Amino acid sequence: MDPEDGLVEALAARTEALCAVASPIGEEQALCDQVERWARGCFHHVRRVKNSLVVWVDGAPPSSSPSGESAGPGAPLVALCGHLDTVPIHTEDRGRFPRREGGRIVAPGASDMKSGVALAMEIAERLPRTERFCDLALVLYAREEGPFAENELADVLREVPEVSRAALALCLEPTDNVLQLGCLGSIHATVTFRGRSAHSARPWQGENAVHKASALLGHLAVRSPRVAESAGITYREVVSATRIDGGRARNVVPDRCTLNLNFRFAPDKALATAADELRALAARFGGEAELTDLSPACPAFADHPLVRRLAGRAQAALEAKQAWTDVARLAEAGVPAVNFGPGATAQAHQVGEWVEIASLSRCYRMLEAFLRE
Repeated sequence: MDPEDGLVEALAARTEALCAVASPIGEEQALCDQVERWARGCFHHVRRVKNSLVVWVDGAPPSSSPSGESAGPGAPLVALCGHLDTVPIHTEDRGRFPRREGGRIVAPGASDMKSGVALAMEIAERLPRTERFCDLALVLYAREEGPFAENELADVLREVPEVSRAALALCLEPTDNVLQLGCLGSIHATVTFRGRSAHSARPWQGENAVHKASALLGHLAVRSPRVAESAGITYREVVSATRIDGGRARNVVPDRCTLNLNFRFAPDKALATAADELRALAARFGGEAELTDLSPACPAFADHPLVRRLAGRAQAALEAKQAWTDVARLAEAGVPAVNFGPGATAQAHQVGEWVEIASLSRCYRMLEAFLRE
């Protein structure tokens, strides 16, 4: 068999095997068990935290080694990071096994991001330390597809502080093999408008809370994105109403209306500043904002030497991550981080989600070019 054909098949088969174990958020244990068996069969130092794993590919972490040495003394540590969970499985996809169709693997999580996890596992096995410029760790964690506070990467960074010594982390999110730098921050807020109920035939006897909310909704409908830059990379900052609820009955003027606002703010803005802006926006239109989920933004790190090495050696195009990912949490822990993975961005969270098998092997070769001595 041609070696390249062998690599392609190995990546495809590993992705299928990961997809065959359903792991919607909150149900990652079975997949974590499977990956842990693989890791302990290949490497000597594996740490499990809840349903998340840290795999030290090149020996004990620096602070755990009796001599304080890694497999390559003085070498930088690169962490390949991926989440084990998927969004809840769509009704149309339930009970269906991974399958190959037209050069694609079709399965929940195929792009977001079990193909990225498969790539990390494959490169850890295939590319020995003697051929790499760096030490390597895999950080595979649970509960990414939910609230910031419940994400197990926080537990990993707390329980395994050696991860924070990484010189660079690559989040293997679906990026279509483009190097996506930084990420937007994200704040969700419940904005409440209060009125006074009345019979809908005599609305002047009350105060319609839904109508009060309309001023803010009208503002959002015509509000232009704010364009901002980080290290020369352009981001678009936006605010959207994503849910609305109000009213007691069809013939009652509603005395309460709530909106969920999602503020996706650019990396040039601190989390506290963004939070104050969202509260002020709600107050400006007569609403009261309760912030419910707050995630920081991440700078682009375009000028970091290892990011430049990755972009150059992999010949990867650069663009902004117009979304939130765990590069922000890693950056808060002191680890420069970027997004780079084989999955199709547009396939994330879709019914009938798929990943191109050719994209898997292409991403492997790009990452290999970065890691080689």
